[in-house]
Amino acid sequence: MQHTEITELLKTEPSLHEITVKGWVRAFRSNRFIALNDGSTIKNLQCVVDFENFEEETLKKINVGAAIEVSGVLVESQGKGQAVEVQVSKITILGEADPEDVKLTILSPKRHSLETLREQAHLRVRTNTFGAVMRTRSKLAFAVHEYFQKNGFNYMHSPIITGSDAEGAGEMFRVSNLDPKKPPLDDEGKIDYKQDFFGKETNLTVSGQLEGETYAMGLGKIYTFGPTFRAENSNTSRHLAEFWMIEPEMAFCDLDGNMDLAEDFIKYIIKYALEHCADDLEFLENRLLQVEKTKPQAERSEMALREKMKFVLENNFKRVTYTEAIEILKNSKPNKKKKFKYIIDEWGADLQSEHERFLVEKHFKCPVILFDYPAKIKAFYMRLNDDGKTVRAMDVLFPGIGEIVGGSQREERYDVLKEKMESMGIDEKELWWYLELRKFGTCVHSGFGLGFERMVQFVTGMGNIRDVIPYPRTPGNAEF
Repeated sequence: MQHTEITELLKTEPSLHEITVKGWVRAFRSNRFIALNDGSTIKNLQCVVDFENFEEETLKKINVGAAIEVSGVLVESQGKGQAVEVQVSKITILGEADPEDVKLTILSPKRHSLETLREQAHLRVRTNTFGAVMRTRSKLAFAVHEYFQKNGFNYMHSPIITGSDAEGAGEMFRVSNLDPKKPPLDDEGKIDYKQDFFGKETNLTVSGQLEGETYAMGLGKIYTFGPTFRAENSNTSRHLAEFWMIEPEMAFCDLDGNMDLAEDFIKYIIKYALEHCADDLEFLENRLLQVEKTKPQAERSEMALREKMKFVLENNFKRVTYTEAIEILKNSKPNKKKKFKYIIDEWGADLQSEHERFLVEKHFKCPVILFDYPAKIKAFYMRLNDDGKTVRAMDVLFPGIGEIVGGSQREERYDVLKEKMESMGIDEKELWWYLELRKFGTCVHSGFGLGFERMVQFVTGMGNIRDVIPYPRTPGNAEF
């Protein structure tokens, strides 16, 4: 018999028609009340068993984690906590779960640490917290596509394997099929990559931006949304070695238009989450309130989760130049009293998360877009300003996160870009095609990158980025 998802049943009126539902047991109380969940909603369906009508052997197998099929009639619930429940007439055990297995303790109602859950990443999605996070992640991904498709952008699949380093940082994972124990060597005794699969050194991409720019120059407006990789040895709550990036690129668009798009886009997907993830966000907000109670008063958030989301929707993002921000930070109390880990004492400093969060959470108390950064701390492809020392770069800063978006107006002038590449030691032969774009109908163009996991973090309130991606890849960890 075809089964009905629990999320649909909970919206259904009681009926005399028999229904079938399948899911995993969350609890079985008094040999009578089964809490069943199928992943379609954070809410469980209560299934009431008249244990005298069922074999004891079947009842013994209804353990936490077991997969079962239940048939019966949907009736008005006699107890509190749910409007409807199933009066069970038939139970089929689909997959048993050993109640003695220690791994299943993570599915018990007892609160477990997120570190413990990461060790059981193949099972953690069955917990309330991770079910809520991953359903929300799925809805946010849909909202990303919906926004760009509604606004005339073309979805472009940029390559995963690339010969170029878009950021110029060199923190890339090499892709090779050469024998690591006996690689072929050239005349100088170096590894001969001409004999490798692609005939040259290749890596996993750090960004689809450069390829995205080429397509924006033919299609007008494009976006990429795919996995990117950084071999950066950062063991922090904000970094992953594998993560998903959203990167729009637009021809005939300057920095102002770029900032407008970033703000509008962010507000769209936050609004979408509030409208389509209500139950999950309610749960995650209550969970966060419990977490906040364990923190010192000074570290607690001034706003609840959904309040923070609405705050972003209801406020214009404050646009501030890097130069203004440096003055604010230099004269701030934490800087003067040396409370910052990284003291700001001169123009040109690369801002850290603590500085970004101070500007957002303490000084302006709203999302901030910083722009016109020093050229020395930004990538080669950003458009040089007339002052010769700043570039048309922008970062969007969020409460609790710091930088969530990084973007710029791209350098469209052939001679300037060529000079910048030379000064930064970027091999023109590797990026000849990128430079050549400036010879064939160059124009003002802009784009940005948004780390999808950081957006999921903001919307779900999760403190560690490892808990908003199904299987986190971090230094020393590629488990599962």
